[in-house]
Amino acid sequence: MRVSGAPEAVASATQILTRMRDAANDGATLTPDDVTLAARDTLAAQAPAAHPKTIFTTPRGKEVRPKTAGQRAFVDAIASNTLTFGIGPAGTGKTFLATTMAVRALRAREVQRIILARPAVEAGEKLGFLPGDQKEKVDPYLRPLYDALADLLDEGAAAKLIERNTIEVAPLAFMRGRTLGDAFVILDEAQNATREQLKMFLTRLGANTKMVVNGDVTQIDLPRGVRSGLLDVPLLFSEIADIAIVEFDEADIVRHPLVAKIVGAYARSGER
Repeated sequence: MRVSGAPEAVASATQILTRMRDAANDGATLTPDDVTLAARDTLAAQAPAAHPKTIFTTPRGKEVRPKTAGQRAFVDAIASNTLTFGIGPAGTGKTFLATTMAVRALRAREVQRIILARPAVEAGEKLGFLPGDQKEKVDPYLRPLYDALADLLDEGAAAKLIERNTIEVAPLAFMRGRTLGDAFVILDEAQNATREQLKMFLTRLGANTKMVVNGDVTQIDLPRGVRSGLLDVPLLFSEIADIAIVEFDEADIVRHPLVAKIVGAYARSGER
């Protein structure tokens, strides 16, 4: 391949192409997103030494890789710390990457079970007035966690693991009074947990357990006047060893390109 143009442009293009070539030689399956993110990294002078390594391969052959600088920091933090907070906007892959690391740990027999929790914040309708039994009432709140599992596991395998309670998906309120040992525990949408609820959850930590707490402080659905516990996390925990706080930004959004622009538009509106 011959690359021509202005010297700076040629240098950037060569760096991107070299990264793609080396990744392909290592057996990675490249997608258009990989090319776009490699270009973004290079132009932002954030290019890693190599293409992001695959952290998990699904039964359907899909490779899961932390693609942005924020995602790589998040995955590294989870691997190196007992408790990791992922704070940032929608579309940055917080839930999916945390669930991927949990399934990987379960496969490697590093933990005996996975526990996925989420606050069941009522939006307009009271849980008691919704149709169905307790499971049917709370399942809509937990659907994103089921979706992440469906992407990572065969449908039958995920259902069996949930049936055996090897994977438990439950509302945050169900964590009270428990000690969560030998587990990989994820709290999603933590911006909708109060300070007291977040304290309750974090103090469930047992032996040989990893915890990941994810949230977006720009999407708090708590009633007016109720403060989110996630807002206090940087002040409370930034100096404690074995706790990592990873903050994502617009550059880490890997959904449709318009999502990053939408998030940016709301951020600028808020500043004004």
